[in-house]
Amino acid sequence: MDVRYHIPDDDAALLAECEVQTFRGTGPGGQGVNTTDSAVRIRHLPSGYTVICRRERSQLQNKRECLDRLRQRLEQHNAALDAPKRVPTRKSRAVKARQVEAKRRHARLKRTRERVQPGEE
Repeated sequence: MDVRYHIPDDDAALLAECEVQTFRGTGPGGQGVNTTDSAVRIRHLPSGYTVICRRERSQLQNKRECLDRLRQRLEQHNAALDAPKRVPTRKSRAVKARQVEAKRRHARLKRTRERVQPGEE
């Protein structure tokens, strides 16, 4: 996408642009993980980016971590737009000819090698 996204400094402003879901973070951790909806999934509606965090036991801490990850992803997206475009290059005819000649020399060298006789080992 060639769209630059504005990244608000305030968490509340960024959350206003997002859809937030909470769910149970499965995995190791026992009852604390299996009974509370502490995992957070945030989807940034303008860009479509989704980030998930279920590391901490607190929903609030996971939400903060998600917002940090979302900011990083949006910054990477905006930085990619500023990066210079790659200019494709082709090898010159002389370079291709040198490569082919090197392959031919190597093939000739290999053809001159003799097989080892069973008794010479």
